[in-house]
Amino acid sequence: MVVAALGLVVLMLAPWWAGRADMRLMGEIYLYLSLACLWNLMAGYAGLVSVGQQAYVGFGGYMLFALTVFGGLHPIAAIAAAGGLAAMVSVPVATLIFRLKGAYFAIGTWVVAEVFRLSFAQVSALGGGSGSSLPVGIVRSLSSSRSGREALSYWLALGAAILVIGTVYLFLRSGRGLALTAIRDSEAAASGLGIDIWRTKLEVYVVTSALTAIIGGLIFLQKLRISPDAAFSVNDWTAFVIFIVVIGGIGT
Repeated sequence: MVVAALGLVVLMLAPWWAGRADMRLMGEIYLYLSLACLWNLMAGYAGLVSVGQQAYVGFGGYMLFALTVFGGLHPIAAIAAAGGLAAMVSVPVATLIFRLKGAYFAIGTWVVAEVFRLSFAQVSALGGGSGSSLPVGIVRSLSSSRSGREALSYWLALGAAILVIGTVYLFLRSGRGLALTAIRDSEAAASGLGIDIWRTKLEVYVVTSALTAIIGGLIFLQKLRISPDAAFSVNDWTAFVIFIVVIGGIGT
């Protein structure tokens, strides 16, 4: 515990000892780590093998742009709001795709992501198919200096990783986590014990969707530009994440 605390302090002080490129790389690592933890919670524990989590990465990114440009929110507040909106959107989505099982569920999640991509590509106010950049005034609201913005982006990415890891850890050690473990081992046996399988999976899906949208907002806060193809890229935000989880050990 002491070693972990010291390591965390060292990472928090990175803006004072790391270069810009190093901080950007570490920030990307934290965000991918967060996405991998969330996908592992879904697939490794709840059995929800999704190939469409880019839907919520892109949704979070677009909500960042929409809420700051048109809603007048501070970028950090917009990212938090994006998580809440994603949670609300994920409920009706879940009612549709939870009707599917196995490979059909995976395909269904990908279809949902494509619907999101095509929908946002039609919003001309957000740049349509070509995308848009975050206005300079909004970028400067984070910090007046470039170094300040880069440090803040780094701290936000680190904070997001801590939030996600902590949330997953506490969830798995709660009563819901034990139910989830039982579902992973045998849905039939879990159902026989009185566990509400549908509700438990819904809770996991909603939580992971909300946190994925927050991560998506942070990703595009770093990039300062968004487009449908970049925001809803299955290669960048799902395939790569699945690779990380499989190499690291799914369900562990």
